[in-house]
Amino acid sequence: MNLKRFLILNLTGIIFLFGLISGAFAQESGEQYVRNEWNFIDQSMDVSRGIPEDAGGVLGRIRDRRTLRVATEPYFPPQEFIDSTKVGSKRFVGSDMELAQLIADRMGVTLEIVPMDFSEVLASLDENTCDLAISALSFVPSRASSYELSKGYYFSGDNAGNGILVRTEDQDKFTAIEDFSDKTIAAQRGSLQESLMAENFPVYKEFIRFSSAQEVYEALENGKIDAAMVDIETAQSYIDKETGTALMLLPEFQFQLEEQFKGDRIAAKKGQLQLIYFVNAVLDEVLESGQYMEWYKEAEDLARSLGL
Repeated sequence: MNLKRFLILNLTGIIFLFGLISGAFAQESGEQYVRNEWNFIDQSMDVSRGIPEDAGGVLGRIRDRRTLRVATEPYFPPQEFIDSTKVGSKRFVGSDMELAQLIADRMGVTLEIVPMDFSEVLASLDENTCDLAISALSFVPSRASSYELSKGYYFSGDNAGNGILVRTEDQDKFTAIEDFSDKTIAAQRGSLQESLMAENFPVYKEFIRFSSAQEVYEALENGKIDAAMVDIETAQSYIDKETGTALMLLPEFQFQLEEQFKGDRIAAKKGQLQLIYFVNAVLDEVLESGQYMEWYKEAEDLARSLGL
């Protein structure tokens, strides 16, 4: 009989304590913008008139350029994916893409979606090639210390959390953390799951990082790895869709996040708090109206019709 082990993730000890409650940051406009105690931004600003005239930094450049450039990895339905029946920028669809369009609309500028590998999404902010990263980003303390993160806007359902995915035939091999010591494990590069694996699995034969979740699933199916740390909701959706797959989530290994770590986030370059205050105002709008979840459900139906 498997030994049940329900693991609760506690990331509090590795929070980078910079820019906490007392930390106020002056922008070019002279206004004060602050992060909360968890080092992300949960406050917003008045965006009824679009981008403020005195906006500085990236937000000011967006206004002057008249274009919002958004980085995303378009292979994560239903948040962001490619509709093969469309061409040009219209082929990038999903609930996150609808959100990106609304942010651009509230700014009064044109939206430009810039597709790339997930591992490059955040780097594009540092390189100033993109203004925002909207790609189902989770809160990770190290990520919050390097970028400005918005409040959470999408929260998974009852099966929220992260877990271990294995081949069904191997399920009895894993009853304790020690069982992974001679196994090859994997996660998506730059993801929350990569951090969870590194934090909770001290011994393993090899740790491989893949560019996308799809690559993780395929490597496991093809026997290139023995187990993977995955988002439960997304992995279960893949299992349900791929009727021929022989993968399963191990119920003994589930990693639930504390409340402050839940929710997908939007990221901006470090120091651009004014930009995230603007973003949060749009998030307030879609969360209060329920619009984001409407987009999400519509995107689920579209992805299903496309076989994704």
